[in-house]
Amino acid sequence: MIMKSRFILCALLSFLLLSACSASPEAVNRYEKEIPLIAEVNIPETLSVHQPETIEIILTQDGQRVPGADFVHYELWSHDGSLRDPMTDAVEVGDGVYTVTRTFDKEGLYFIKLHSGNNGSIIIPQKPFAVGKLSEAELAYLQAGTPTFQEGTADHHH
Repeated sequence: MIMKSRFILCALLSFLLLSACSASPEAVNRYEKEIPLIAEVNIPETLSVHQPETIEIILTQDGQRVPGADFVHYELWSHDGSLRDPMTDAVEVGDGVYTVTRTFDKEGLYFIKLHSGNNGSIIIPQKPFAVGKLSEAELAYLQAGTPTFQEGTADHHH
């Protein structure tokens, strides 16, 4: 009889201990949730050499524009390595709109990589674009896939 009582007591204690360790269904709401930052990078359809061209970036988060983001930087480089701008701040023009203005010295394939963050959410989209007309080699390179920028070199890989 004593053994049976001890067994029931141990079973009850084990049940109480295990139920105390289970997470509350509301526990997930106690952690901060990341709200994704979204960047719309608008590049004009045609860009020309020797004149200032502007790329527009619109940041949104939770369906709202993001003025005063924590940071909005960009990198620009050319396919042939003739241009490699270091990380630079984009210009905030208001209402979650940021711009990059650059004068290009020659036609070709270029890339922009945005580094943006706000309220713990960070995004790093990259986008190719053409200034003037692309050569056959640049078109083939572009059609082979979007290359990525390699820090410290002008080389790209697939």
